[in-house]
Amino acid sequence: MKMIMAVVPRKRGDEVLASLINSGFTATYYETRGGMLRQSQLTLFIAVRTSDLQNVLDIISASCSGGNVIHRGYGLTMDAEADEPHLANEGRKLGHSGAVVFIWSLDPYELP
Repeated sequence: MKMIMAVVPRKRGDEVLASLINSGFTATYYETRGGMLRQSQLTLFIAVRTSDLQNVLDIISASCSGGNVIHRGYGLTMDAEADEPHLANEGRKLGHSGAVVFIWSLDPYELP
């Protein structure tokens, strides 16, 4: 399982939510403000199976394309040999979108 946190421009938020719902996904969301210009965004939390991850990212990208680029970043993964995080997408073309997306792995955890 993966947890996606997507920060999308408020004006694109309804389109992202509608596209996710029409594709059978659900999201928890809230309106946020931040950054230098205090622009309004919608922050979405979407839990998906790993096999559905790319589909959800494609939905977010398609719904937010054509906007200004807020941020182009890289995901961190653990390097087993060095035991340190490194940039997973280094050297990969990322494309442009008005969304900022963070992805976490959801590992099972049992409370004692």
